[in-house]
Amino acid sequence: MNWKMLLERLKENLKLVIGVGLVFILVVFFYLRPMTKDTDDALAVSSQSSIAAKTDQSADKQTPDKQKSETSKDIMVDIKGAVKKPAVYKVSSHARVNDVVALAGGLTDQADIKSINLAQKVTDEMTIYVASIGEDVTASEVKQAEQGEATTTDKVNINTADLAKLQTLRGVGAKRAQDIIDYREQNGPFKTPEDLGNVKGFGEKTIEKLKESITVD
Repeated sequence: MNWKMLLERLKENLKLVIGVGLVFILVVFFYLRPMTKDTDDALAVSSQSSIAAKTDQSADKQTPDKQKSETSKDIMVDIKGAVKKPAVYKVSSHARVNDVVALAGGLTDQADIKSINLAQKVTDEMTIYVASIGEDVTASEVKQAEQGEATTTDKVNINTADLAKLQTLRGVGAKRAQDIIDYREQNGPFKTPEDLGNVKGFGEKTIEKLKESITVD
């Protein structure tokens, strides 16, 4: 074998090695490319999750402050009748009648639990009257109104009156009184006496009869 033939064979082998090397490089390139993309996507998702977590933490820090401001308003409520410590109490605007009764030392043994709605939300300047067993508060107050003893200041405020007070209105029983309370809790206070017509069971004639006995101020 002469040198010329040896060189030719080396050239052929070199071409083969280069060709195999290129194929290997291409295979490695196309194999690693999807893995690189997946890694980038994972890093992007991780970054977004981190940002979202920081945002949630920031929101959590702000939420208690916001809730605190919403519950910080105090109102004054007057509770009378069959409670151990009748008086005017300062309570949260989100308080219920049951909370005020608790502040007043609870009900007495003579209290008629049916005369009040313990679950009712209280409002500013509200009067809660707890009747005693056998006491007909409704009949007594209606009779007083019919005798002309009630004045303009004695009008029933349909925005603040409790269940017992609303029942002092002529023709308003427990069901209609509760409907009034439910309406103002769901829709806000009445702006005019005529708005009472939005409550089921109160037509124009009924409102006309009640106009002199009710107020929204």
